[in-house]
Amino acid sequence: MGESISLIGRAAEWHDRVAISDQAGTHTYADLLARSERAAARLLDGQTDLDEARIAFMVEPSFDYVRAQWAIWRAGGISVPLCLTHPAPELEYVLDTTTPVIAIASSIYADLLRPLADARSIRFLLVEELKQDPVPLPRIEPDRRAMILFTSGTTGRPKGVVTTHANIQAQIISLVEAWEWDEDDRILLTLPLHHIHGIVNVIGCALWSGARCDMLPAFAADQVVDRLTAGHLSLYMAVPTIYHRLITHLDQMSDEATSAFRDGVGRLRLMVSGSAALPVPVLERWRELSGHTLLERYGMTEIGMGLSNPYRGERVPGSVGMPLPGVDVRVVGDDGIEVSGDEPGEIQVRGPTVFLEYWNRPQDTGSAFTSDGWFRTGDTAIVEKDRYRILGRSSIDILKTGGEKVSALEIEDVLLGHEAISEAAVVGIDDPEWGQRVVAVLVQSGPVEAEELKAWAKSRLAPHKVPKEFHFTDALPRNAMGKTLKPEVVRLVEERV
Repeated sequence: MGESISLIGRAAEWHDRVAISDQAGTHTYADLLARSERAAARLLDGQTDLDEARIAFMVEPSFDYVRAQWAIWRAGGISVPLCLTHPAPELEYVLDTTTPVIAIASSIYADLLRPLADARSIRFLLVEELKQDPVPLPRIEPDRRAMILFTSGTTGRPKGVVTTHANIQAQIISLVEAWEWDEDDRILLTLPLHHIHGIVNVIGCALWSGARCDMLPAFAADQVVDRLTAGHLSLYMAVPTIYHRLITHLDQMSDEATSAFRDGVGRLRLMVSGSAALPVPVLERWRELSGHTLLERYGMTEIGMGLSNPYRGERVPGSVGMPLPGVDVRVVGDDGIEVSGDEPGEIQVRGPTVFLEYWNRPQDTGSAFTSDGWFRTGDTAIVEKDRYRILGRSSIDILKTGGEKVSALEIEDVLLGHEAISEAAVVGIDDPEWGQRVVAVLVQSGPVEAEELKAWAKSRLAPHKVPKEFHFTDALPRNAMGKTLKPEVVRLVEERV
């Protein structure tokens, strides 16, 4: 008997409901089932099962993206979604790491991906060619490998994170329960689809619930504001950088247009921010413009989502809330012992949402887990009144200066409170006197001098937290999800001094 993937099996329940809308129109759950079945047959090409062969695909956010992903899963393959903005060397790294047997592209990416596939003797298909008469499909057990997503590579070369169908299902069920998804929901997707945020939190949860997912091929502030103003949506999820760009766009609109936006966006039941720390000034300004208090949550490629502010109840600025359903979380000190009270420590996670392994990196996989099965996130947090507050990435956001541990994220939040600062990155630069000297790299939205800013920061931060240096730049280096790439910021500072 064929497949047993619950996400796909549930689609039959929704049949004629709209699953996805994109630039080509609307597509029902029945369309998705029928066309992904025909696409799976083309991928199999006479085989009975792809047996976890990797299939790389480069398709813009659209019905065709989901059709390709479902086809890969239904044929027994492991999906490897490629970043649409990566240059050839980055794509080559992913292809050489995962060794796919098939590469799929939409026509706009064919000229980039086809030569890379040909050079590696990888079968190449246009997404438009994914159709063939249906054939019997293999049975897919929950413990099969389903997907390889790559870490953001902030501390080294990106690692391929392998999740099983059971992992993905557990991640979806946890969020559907916590955020109360149902078939009447409608969400707008403006996130890249080579990260877990868009794939699981948006598309996965929507299609599990029988809801509708509207897709834009790429983020555009004016289009998103128009969609939010129209009042047809019930959910929206984005990264802090997107909310910052929406705020900038709204601040340039007329009072009448801003009022219409507030009326339309007020019909949404939930707006979520994640994938990077949400600066408190951004949260507060968004609340002023939209009436929504953004729900901030915490997750990563390896665990899905682990912590979330409540859907119902108080959302505390600067906090990422409490453990989600089905997720065990603890905070552990440098000695490996769980801390109590308000002591900082590393977040560790355990449960069915946690990934299987790093692709072909058994040593990294082994060192990522404790002897009793907890995943070491590498993120430092403190628990205040049962709520978790992220202090930063242990390796890049927790600075050690003058014998004190300092959270770069805390300093960034303070600096973003200055009206002349629109973006901030705080890093530690090796220093013989301080161990690390605290340095801020800033993007200005108005005139301000470094000494003036230092004096302002001294009135709001403990002396050891005040940056020793302030550098100004036109833009911070970021990855596709809006995370500031701290090693690049460090290099930028070192080049200037």
